[in-house]
Amino acid sequence: MRPRIGWYVHHHGRGHVTRLLAVAPHLDADIVCFSSFPAPVGLPSNCSWVVLDRDDDVPDGASPPDDCDPTAEGLLHWAPLGHAGHRARLATITAALAQQQMDAMVVDVSVEVVLLARLLGVPTVVMAQPGHRDDEPHALAFRAASTIIAPWPHGVLQLEHLHPVRDKVVYTGGISRFEGRERTAAEAGRSGVLLLAGAGGSSVSQEAVEEAARASGRDWTSLGTEAGSVWTDDPWDALCRAEVVVSWAGQNAIADLAAAGVTAVVIPQERPFEEQVSTARALEANELAVVRSSWPDAADWTGILGRASEFHPDWSRWQVAGAARRAAEAIEAVAAGDPAGGGR
Repeated sequence: MRPRIGWYVHHHGRGHVTRLLAVAPHLDADIVCFSSFPAPVGLPSNCSWVVLDRDDDVPDGASPPDDCDPTAEGLLHWAPLGHAGHRARLATITAALAQQQMDAMVVDVSVEVVLLARLLGVPTVVMAQPGHRDDEPHALAFRAASTIIAPWPHGVLQLEHLHPVRDKVVYTGGISRFEGRERTAAEAGRSGVLLLAGAGGSSVSQEAVEEAARASGRDWTSLGTEAGSVWTDDPWDALCRAEVVVSWAGQNAIADLAAAGVTAVVIPQERPFEEQVSTARALEANELAVVRSSWPDAADWTGILGRASEFHPDWSRWQVAGAARRAAEAIEAVAAGDPAGGGR
């Protein structure tokens, strides 16, 4: 009988759902996905989708969640007292886990869902994220997990909080939806600047982008949901055509840069636990991108793009090739009752 795997998909940004779409085709299993997102376009045939109530809204007349002890005095990240949506979403997951035989639960990401699944006797696979995650809730989730998937190469990010659970960690390399996809433009044909603005939010305004484009004297294209960008579900052609890509430092964005073999300027955006700052520092230390800690002044862009144009990163070090398959193997090992079988 094919294993059945639950998969919790966090709703912030698009990275968590993109990672699911990259890994799911490699799994010989039926996958039940849980998320506040509607089902995405291109959901693999082995996946079903359960839409959860939101737990971050405030009904009319209700107290703000911050007044409802959402962290349980620091033990958890988000469990607001008296919030109907929070209660309903966990009840939906609980009902599914109770009524269906789930062989494993992948959590990307939620401390509370990790603990819920483990309390119900379902082994869990936690997707790790960069940054300083040495707080009590993260430590609790990592200890409760059967396996922790780190979607970056071993050794490039020195994360102290993973050291106590190092025997559980599987380093897959960067997981990209574009792994193995043929480039659509020759290196000599690359031109212009592509801004990958993402969907997770940033501090960069449309005006700042326009000023940078004018000052640089180059043609800019902006893709994403912010800073005046246009969203596209498939930026592959744009990645392959650009001479330089300007990107935030999200995990999926970096894996896509590696898959396309681009030269990049990476500017980490503010995220909890300094997630993107941690990744950007690793890229700089490994000479994989030109990194700036914040959006540069318009006058600086000519020099920055000139330096990036002469950069020749060895993106094979990000180990995108085979990463999605390695993640699937780690998940299948947990579902089979052999976490160590997923390799390290």
